Parts: sequence; structure tokens; C-alpha cells
Amino acid sequence: MKKNEKTPVKHIVMVASPNTSLLDVSGPLEVFAKAKQHLPEFTNQPPFVYQLHVVSTTDELQVATSTGLPIICESTLFDFRYPIDTLLIAGYAYRPDMTPAKATIDWLRTHWKNIRRIGSVCTGAYILAEAGLLDGREATTHWNRCQQMTALYPEVRVNPDPIFVKDGPIYTSAGISTGMDLALALVEEDYGREVALYVARMLVLYLKRPGNQSQFSVVLAHQEVDYNPIQTLIEWMPEHLNDALSVEKLAEQVSMSPRNFSRVFTRKMGITPARYIEKLRVETARRRLEESNLSLDEISSECGLGSADTLRRLFLRHLKTSPSVYRQSFQTAIR
Repeated sequence: MKKNEKTPVKHIVMVASPNTSLLDVSGPLEVFAKAKQHLPEFTNQPPFVYQLHVVSTTDELQVATSTGLPIICESTLFDFRYPIDTLLIAGYAYRPDMTPAKATIDWLRTHWKNIRRIGSVCTGAYILAEAGLLDGREATTHWNRCQQMTALYPEVRVNPDPIFVKDGPIYTSAGISTGMDLALALVEEDYGREVALYVARMLVLYLKRPGNQSQFSVVLAHQEVDYNPIQTLIEWMPEHLNDALSVEKLAEQVSMSPRNFSRVFTRKMGITPARYIEKLRVETARRRLEESNLSLDEISSECGLGSADTLRRLFLRHLKTSPSVYRQSFQTAIR
């Protein structure tokens, strides 16, 4: 690039609907802003720089948020005239009796193919689904909305587990703060891993999380059981993962017959004992990879998985990555 040439600009547009979550909008934008601010520390000739915009889905430029703190948009989505590189749809206060604004849906159906990449934060996925952009694609949203979204949009392959999903040029992220994880992934696509990790550190994020990171832990997802013997058992399990946790042993722990225990556990927890233990072992192994320098064999032994080969198979099944890659991602991020 010649010295006097201007660096090309890519326009990042955040779409704010009435009663959106403030963090849905501000979180991703802060990631892009920090990347733009600190990019000169990495290169004097970036391929392009970001220009950030917030637009409204109504004729009102002042958009109310769920916190009561309003957002002032520079224009409406329909009046925006710059070429859009990246369009992100913030979540909105969805109710079963309401559908996204027709004008927004019609605009997306008309213009989406002219945009390099389109994403959503939290319930913003409903707007993409309503416009048909998610038909035949894998997508996610807030875990509390996934079942509902599946029912409303059967053509969408809703995955309730990951914090964000990329399917072609369409990206969807889970609840609120995961919009920042998605934005970091987009920065990494544009400028590389080193820049994305630096931004994560500048924002004091604990970890630049990969998209296949689960929205919630297995313990959190199943903690609301109201049957004391099962509650006591799930509190006991994490300290005994390297035991042979057969159905018979677990049933003995709560003084029940194996058949009755298996039936009661599955009914109360919504998951079989074997499946729960497998998820718990994988989750524990993840934490040990993050927090220690133990070898894969040592971690496998601690978690009752037997060998590193078993650990690798379970990571690929549950997280779609290997233990080594998972550890490398975490350890690089916290240097």
C-alpha cells in the first residue's frame, strides 16, 4: 500500500431492536473498537480497518434497552447507505405473541446476499430464522430459548450447547455475553489470533473461548433436582470420578435397587446415569486442562477415563476438538 493511500474501511453494523439488552449491543462493539484501537501495535499496513455503526429497526433513533439506558443510533437500518461488511442482530425482548418487525425481515431477505457475514446475539437468532436465513443451517441461541426456537422454526438445526455457531456466512451466538466471544472470533478471522487474544486480554476476559465451548456446565444444567437422595449423589460424584461408577455402585450409594435408581435418576435429571457421568468427567477434564500442567494420561486417570485415548475420543464427541488443542487455546490466551 502506498504511503498516501487510505486504508480500506469495512463497516460493522449492529442492529438494535426496541428493548434489546444493552450488553448485546455494547459487548461486541467494544471488541471491534479495541481491535481497531490497538491494530497499529501489530502492523503499519492493515488490510482494512473497522468503522462501527448502530442502526435502529424502527423510525426512532433512540432505542430503549432492557436496562432503561437508551441507545442513540446513527440511522435506521433502512436508511443506512454504506456497504455493509458485517451485520450483527442484537437480541430483543421476544414474546410468544410477537414476531420480528416485517420491515426488518423484508430488508434482510433482500440484502443479505450482499453482506459478507451476518450474525446474531442471543434472541437475535429469531430474526434471522424468521427471514429464512437459518433454514437448513445449524444455529444456536440462549439455552432457555432453544426448545422454543426448534418448535417455531423446524427447518433450523438448533444446537443448544455451543456458545456460538458458524454455518457458512451466518453466525449465531448464545446468551448476551457470548456476543463478545463471537466478536473475538470475527476479529481473529480478520486480523489473526494474536490480535484477538490481545483484545481479550485488554478487556480482561478470562478466556478467549472457542465456539464449541458449552453454554453451561453439566452440574448447572441439572442442579434443580428436588429429590434429596439424587441431589446428595450428584454432590458426591465429582469427588469419586476415578471410582468405577457403575449403576450398581451408584444405586448402593443412595440405598436403592439398580433398576429403581436408574429409573428415578433419569426421570429427575432428564439424563441417564451413564450419560451424566460421561459429561461430568469431560467437564472435569476440561477444568484440569485449563488449570494444570498434568499430562493427558494423568488427567484421564483422575477423571476415571482410563487413558488419554478415551479422553481424546470423548473430547471429539462432546467438544469437537482434541484435549491438546483445547489446552493450547486456553494456555495461549492467559499468557
